[in-house]
Amino acid sequence: MSFQDFVPKLGYFGSPFVGLKHFEAFFRDPFAFRVIRNTFLLGFYSLLFGFPAPILLALALNELRYPRFKRVVQTISYMPYFLSVVIVVGMVRDLVSATDGPINAAITAMGGKSISFLTSPGWFRTLYISSGIWQGIGFSSIIYLAAMAGINPEMYEAAVIDGAGRMQQIRYITLPSIAPTITILFILAVGGILGNDFQKILLLYNSRVYSTADVVSTYVYRAGIEGSSFSYASAVGLLLNIISLFFLVSANWVSRRVGETSLF
Repeated sequence: MSFQDFVPKLGYFGSPFVGLKHFEAFFRDPFAFRVIRNTFLLGFYSLLFGFPAPILLALALNELRYPRFKRVVQTISYMPYFLSVVIVVGMVRDLVSATDGPINAAITAMGGKSISFLTSPGWFRTLYISSGIWQGIGFSSIIYLAAMAGINPEMYEAAVIDGAGRMQQIRYITLPSIAPTITILFILAVGGILGNDFQKILLLYNSRVYSTADVVSTYVYRAGIEGSSFSYASAVGLLLNIISLFFLVSANWVSRRVGETSLF
């Protein structure tokens, strides 16, 4: 379909072949650079701030010595993951509402000026990334907690005898022991750096924040699906998948060269 002028009634075998026409049309589009930049930046910032967050939470939970309190904290941190994107976006909108949102209420109470978060391009990435971290940090930490559960306790006992403190145990025992798990998940995260949460962006953004919020997936939805340009949408989506595959293979190659862990 990406290399055709697809006509539904003609099907895949009857639609005319046009080669790279749709790919060329995308790069000639004045908004192409903007959506590619926004897609990459949202993915990069999500990786930069979102990837270490569950690791830090797992390390903190692993250090808790009160099982009941630990279970309560784990349960609370897992709960947001099971909320639908619609509910999460609704909560974000209520929190940052310019009229009656508690965040703006606190700002004005301290003498500040109310901020229109939802219509300010500069705030969109912060809202998107912070809500994503809040929703996924607890569930993502499960993998790291499972890896920590497999560490031999005798290693910690030997470290205590040698005089190692809590931070030294984390640095020299816990982190090296879960390093293979971190590496595999990091490679997968790099491969999905362009796979932004389409549903959340579509529900959260508006025309005023297109300069920072419009990504490839939302652009494809507007230009391709709503405009019935199925071949054009397919071509842009294929291009995005090729770039993601390149990132995945590159991250795996670097990991294999630098360390001993890789996907393939």
